[in-house]
Amino acid sequence: MADEPEPGPDFEVPMGLFQDMEDLKAQVAALSAQVKTLTEGGAGGTGEAFADDDETAGEEPEETDEEGDDWAFPPFILLLDSPQYDDELRGLIEWVEGVLVPGYLAEPSSDARWCPNWFEHPVAVARLHACWLAWQELTDPATCGYTGPSTWHRDHLDPCMAQLRPSTGPFGGCTKGEHQVDHRMPGIVPSAWRREDA
Repeated sequence: MADEPEPGPDFEVPMGLFQDMEDLKAQVAALSAQVKTLTEGGAGGTGEAFADDDETAGEEPEETDEEGDDWAFPPFILLLDSPQYDDELRGLIEWVEGVLVPGYLAEPSSDARWCPNWFEHPVAVARLHACWLAWQELTDPATCGYTGPSTWHRDHLDPCMAQLRPSTGPFGGCTKGEHQVDHRMPGIVPSAWRREDA
């Protein structure tokens, strides 16, 4: 009689684990597509074409700025000069004031501070910009899978707020009606966002 392999243990895969695996598969597929696009330089190579390639077939890849000022990925905002900094800050302000403040920030208190002039605090700008970039990636259905929003809350929003809002954070000197002048960086806020007193 031939040796028959013993049957493996009989167990059910939890539904959450199955969804996590599907999310990982989607993320791996998206990353594989990005790697393929980057290694082929956007030109059509051997193998299957991407859906985007059908639209751009026969077109020359876009040329980057001759001086090399274009970034392949979003840069660290504090390294930008005007007008790139101003443009990036405008987008960040729209997200913070339109999504973050009304959706996530409760009334400021001594334990959970917030400065209405947060964009004048470089540390706040840097942290909020990083949180915003993560939000853009992790709320994109093409790349985030089912767990993207949960990952964003756990890995990005919660640590960001834990660093910004305590009394020892960058808003520590700012109280409800007063902004600490020492934190200001004159000239860094785009003129389009300044309010002139009439």
